[in-house]
Amino acid sequence: MNAGRVRRVVDDDAGRAVAIEVLKAGGIVALPTDTVYGIAVALDAPDGIRRLFAAKSRPPDRSIALLVADRAQAETLGAFGLVAGELADAHWPGGLTLVLPRAEGVRLPAELTADAGTIGLRVPDHPAPRALAAGVGPLPTTSANRSGEPEARDADAIEAMLGAAIDLILDGGPAPGGPASTVVDCTSPRPRVLRVGAVPVEAIEALLEPPDV
Repeated sequence: MNAGRVRRVVDDDAGRAVAIEVLKAGGIVALPTDTVYGIAVALDAPDGIRRLFAAKSRPPDRSIALLVADRAQAETLGAFGLVAGELADAHWPGGLTLVLPRAEGVRLPAELTADAGTIGLRVPDHPAPRALAAGVGPLPTTSANRSGEPEARDADAIEAMLGAAIDLILDGGPAPGGPASTVVDCTSPRPRVLRVGAVPVEAIEALLEPPDV
């Protein structure tokens, strides 16, 4: 943890390079996304998931999604069926989180998945998290706020709320806000919407319906 003021860097190529180094060293980074700011840690950071929960004062009984650079990176972790692939092609990058079975042989921290054997994956429509995921690997990411409080919308709010629990703020200016991602469970033959969000349910259902003949 930091003491005193949290380090900030501008969200540009140089700032993202700094953020990648902090993540590789095991630090927690606040980063902009296409909705609100998130806080992320490298997937292989020792005790990283626990520290993410601690930063938010969040009970460790809920899974955390991974932000990934692209579908190819997602496929290293999750098993894509036909429908999941169609949903990803239609709505990534964007506000869609897919809950998938783990790909064969993939081992993930129990704290990440709440021991469910599944994984939530999203390719955000913002270059910063995609660049960081490309440089570090899939990023366990959760919203930049204390549990139960409103999401932080800018760097000042993040620092005031989370303070020394994080190591770096990648400052991309005010977050655009908007609804959280739509979450679709693709672990069974008939996918189902777990949370309504940025991608309308109608758009999901349109892909699930058989074509007219």
